[in-house]
Amino acid sequence: MRLLLIMGQERLDDEERPESPDLHVYGGTPSHSTRLGPIRCSAFAGDLINPKQTIKRGNKKRIRACSERGTAKAAIGVIAILGFFCLVNWFMLSRLHEGRVWLRRGLSKNPNRNPKLILSQKGERKRFEKSKRKYNGTYGRMLSLASHALGENKLEPKDLWQEPREQASAWKPCAEKRSWTPNDGKNGYIMVTANGGINQQRVAVCNIVVVARLLNATLVIPKFMLSDVWTDASQFGDIYQEEHFMKYLSPDIRIVKELPNDLQSLDLEPIGSVVTDIEMMKEAKPDFYMKHILPILLKNEVVHFVGFGNRLAFDPMPFELQRLRCRCNFHALNFIPRIQETAALLVRRLRGSGSYVAPLDQQLLGPKFASSVLDNKSSDPPLQQEGASSSKYLALHLRFEIDMVAHSLCYFGGGKTEEKEFDSYRQKHFPSLSTLTKTKKFPSADVLRTEGLCPLTPEEAVLMLAALGFNRETRVFVAGANIYGGSKRLAVLTSLYPNVVTKEKLLTQSELQPFKNFSSQLAALDFIACAAADAFAMTDPGSQLSSLVSGYRIYYGGGKMPTIRPNKRRLSDILMKNSTIEWNVFEKRVRKANRQTKHVSARPTGRSVYRYPRCKECMCHA
Repeated sequence: MRLLLIMGQERLDDEERPESPDLHVYGGTPSHSTRLGPIRCSAFAGDLINPKQTIKRGNKKRIRACSERGTAKAAIGVIAILGFFCLVNWFMLSRLHEGRVWLRRGLSKNPNRNPKLILSQKGERKRFEKSKRKYNGTYGRMLSLASHALGENKLEPKDLWQEPREQASAWKPCAEKRSWTPNDGKNGYIMVTANGGINQQRVAVCNIVVVARLLNATLVIPKFMLSDVWTDASQFGDIYQEEHFMKYLSPDIRIVKELPNDLQSLDLEPIGSVVTDIEMMKEAKPDFYMKHILPILLKNEVVHFVGFGNRLAFDPMPFELQRLRCRCNFHALNFIPRIQETAALLVRRLRGSGSYVAPLDQQLLGPKFASSVLDNKSSDPPLQQEGASSSKYLALHLRFEIDMVAHSLCYFGGGKTEEKEFDSYRQKHFPSLSTLTKTKKFPSADVLRTEGLCPLTPEEAVLMLAALGFNRETRVFVAGANIYGGSKRLAVLTSLYPNVVTKEKLLTQSELQPFKNFSSQLAALDFIACAAADAFAMTDPGSQLSSLVSGYRIYYGGGKMPTIRPNKRRLSDILMKNSTIEWNVFEKRVRKANRQTKHVSARPTGRSVYRYPRCKECMCHA
């Protein structure tokens, strides 16, 4: 009994004693632990540890260890497979690279080379590279997409060659109507020496006709200033029919060919009868002429305007004076027969075998030469007869001459060379602007482009045409001379539209010879070809030629002569995304912007009647 009590007390002491951490860490038999050796109180170890719990913990450890070993093996396997594929890939690329090197060097290091096979492979490679044009530069990606889209040869949109005919045809020409008596011109004589090119001079002529009527003065046949930009000595009678001009406007104003003898000897400048653009505000109102010019006219009997660029406002303007403006532009200014005859040849060759008389032919070419557009083409040179099956053509006024691009202050990707060239040109031809650029801060080229103040480049123009849906076979007449960048800049246009032509390509040297060195007379040929086109696309709506041509097409077109007027601000916003935008999205956005410019509406107040003749003074609305 005593022995049992002693043993029970010892067990109680052992139960109250803290458990040894070693018993929890190692699950083997405590008295035979290989790591710790004999354990104190080993006689009672069996009572301190639960055998089932020890076995369970051991199983968990073995499972965890197996899992870790499996994961490691799987990772090693994946790494091995990836390494194998990398090795194979490297081997194949190296072999391919060697093959390319052999091809470039004529396979000189290939022991199994076949000379005939080599030449065949090289020929195939050249043909492939030639057929697959690579476009570089800002719009390289978009041009490649455009080329692919044109290659699909999709049908053109139905309204591509049309304008909203119902609304447009409701406007009829009526500027020929008069409701006043002729002007006797008794207050004196008005002379003008108009500056600029043919289109600026045309506007100046019609404006001075209105001033002559306003001041009751006699108009002397206008003279044209020799410009160092245009370098053309052509005078009024070298471009327009003088007799028709004088006769048609005789019910409105008195016109003479020169001053009377007693006034020809006057030195006009000392007596204050010479008025330059510097002395006049732009778009001066009729009140200005009555207040400042009429007193000089009454005193000296003659006033000579020099320059006269945009020196008469469009609004406010009395009804009959505004109508006289339109009457002069659309009825009184007819090109001389020599220009009309050559232009008729040009239009005939542009229309090809499907020639027809268009709505504007009578006004542009005159009755004598309008009918010649339908003549047999047997006399045309062989070059012009090739591929001339299409009767429709698109005229594109690519206003990208150096005077325009230099004056715009925009950047066109030419780097420092372009910058120096433009700066030099401005110093010579636009000295005032050149001085301002050095003394005044102008918006940056990026801001100008974002605001739509830069002329479209040939690349931007061809992207617009492709997005609108003109197919690859469209005959495109490019108006304009000496495109900045030359044939290299035009190459992108001809690569997408191979049927691009100019007057220099369609007319022979002998036919062009009479107009050589006369840029204004050559511009008259462009004017007629653009105005008579089935569709006309401008790249700079601010251009005088584009404005006059679009107005002429509105006035005489009867809703059948569509004009594409790009909103350059919106187009610039679309083109800004050229590196990411998809072609179908680009197409949709360009076409939407174009539809918005086709809306038929009356002339906004203050805008040019030459460009927007849809107004009660110029056209009658049915």
